[in-house]
Amino acid sequence: MKVTGITLWSVDLTSHETYYMAEGKTCDTVKTHVLCLDTDSGLKGWGEVCPIPHYLPAFADGVPSAIAEMAPEILGIPPFGVDAPMRKLDGFLQGHLHAKSIVDLALWDLFGKATGQPLYALLGGRTRTDMPLYHSITCIAPDDMARIAREAYATGIRQFQVKLGADADWQADAERLTKVREAVGHGPLVYGDWNCGATKLQATRTGRAVAHLDVMLEQPCKTLEDCAAVRQATGLPMKIDEGAHDLGSLMQAHRLGVLDAVALKLSKFGGLSAMRRARDLTVHLGAEICAECTWGSDIVTAASLHFAASTPQGALLNTCDLSSYVSPHIAPDCPTRKDGRIAPPEGPGLGVTPDMDTLGNPILELA
Repeated sequence: MKVTGITLWSVDLTSHETYYMAEGKTCDTVKTHVLCLDTDSGLKGWGEVCPIPHYLPAFADGVPSAIAEMAPEILGIPPFGVDAPMRKLDGFLQGHLHAKSIVDLALWDLFGKATGQPLYALLGGRTRTDMPLYHSITCIAPDDMARIAREAYATGIRQFQVKLGADADWQADAERLTKVREAVGHGPLVYGDWNCGATKLQATRTGRAVAHLDVMLEQPCKTLEDCAAVRQATGLPMKIDEGAHDLGSLMQAHRLGVLDAVALKLSKFGGLSAMRRARDLTVHLGAEICAECTWGSDIVTAASLHFAASTPQGALLNTCDLSSYVSPHIAPDCPTRKDGRIAPPEGPGLGVTPDMDTLGNPILELA
């Protein structure tokens, strides 16, 4: 069995509400790409990638060009064992991890289908029935963020990511964290996320103002060194996101003492193959993992859920059902949240099937 065809679609995903982050970053309507790898056996493997503008060095409109560049190396690949062809692609095209992640997911989907196994079985084995979700709250007025938190709490959510920094006002950020904590009460996890958009001074002032609360901070500054300075000044635990993108950065974050938790994202690392290696190191270093992707719909959600379901006990902080934040649904059979938790899809491979009418006409077809 081998890959005989490559088809790529572009779909606009619209957030249910405009999503505000620090430094003017927003998610309203964002472009996702969906990839299908056809084989001579008739099996199809699906992948997806959806970079957020200005979030990481990943340009959505560059995905078709990268796929076309890699096509000669993709065509003919047998879908048994994904690490070897992905390492070959790393040598063929430097960087462009987000574009490689869509290929990696499709190959893993094929691997699962060819062996009749769900991906969580191939990624290490299922370690839990379902996983806790966090709910991400857009950075708006503190009272509105508290309302969103209460609404999510009523559905069973017990972990809350509070976006900060949209107005560069450290006092408003402190109020956001305070009011969300009050809204959900003691016990649930609450953490404030600047997405690299704060200075050391801004983040430190916010952190000290809420140091009496049970909260965690997420990636306040662009560098791991500045994040470490904020952690030392505030005494609050730290989750790293943008600053963790390969094994070296995980090691650096650990040395600096900021790796209490970390977001492992498919598009940031280059897919499940690299994420699996990062997970092993993260478990060894004793940090807890948020298993997710940057943005997207049902395919990246399904891949994240399989990864989360196979993460060792004690190492998973949470996961995210990205598809619940956007429309349309690319694969209507993707699982949805229930009582603040979610289970991986069943069936071989990813276990989800895209709706062809939703995908529309392809933008690239290669064979």
